Amino acid sequence: SFLTRRSSDLLSAHLQSRQETSECLRQFGPPLTDFRSAVVIGAGSISFEMIRYLTERVPIMICPRWVTTRIQPIGIDDVVSYLVAALDEPRSEGKTIDIGSPSIETYRTMMLKYAAQRGLRRPLLQVPVLTPRLSSYWVDLVTPIPASISRPLIEGLRSEVVCSNDLAQQIFPQIKPLTYDQALARALRVPDLAEM
Repeated sequence: SFLTRRSSDLLSAHLQSRQETSECLRQFGPPLTDFRSAVVIGAGSISFEMIRYLTERVPIMICPRWVTTRIQPIGIDDVVSYLVAALDEPRSEGKTIDIGSPSIETYRTMMLKYAAQRGLRRPLLQVPVLTPRLSSYWVDLVTPIPASISRPLIEGLRSEVVCSNDLAQQIFPQIKPLTYDQALARALRVPDLAEM
């Protein structure tokens, strides 16, 4: 899950459920470390695959307002590094730790940077009204991601998702997360899962 800077009553159902799951595990499960992240950049991450499919398949993208919401993605290798490091770090127990890359992006910049790294020209035309429901139908049409999955993700894109604490740096100073550009370059070396 991921802590946003907005109050919980403004979170989408998707983001709210992630926070509630964390709270239930903390209350009834074993001691845990709650790592909260935004988009994970790597093959198999649904949010990343949505960026991949939209950028690869749509020559001119019609974009709603949510493409300009600030977001702090993180590379999948860095997520794994935090998970492994937490096994031997007692100071992380019981903590909620936001993890992200050093760069703050938007879906717009993430798609444009994806296109640039792939050598694609992808104009983005922003429109004032395109509801998450309509956006999810569009994603369902041009990607293999069904609307039942894309809709909750797109609803969550209305909320700003950036790190709100620096516990990751305090507790795990040895981990230096990649920038989005670096994580993207690494992710693009892995084939599209739909073609495997």
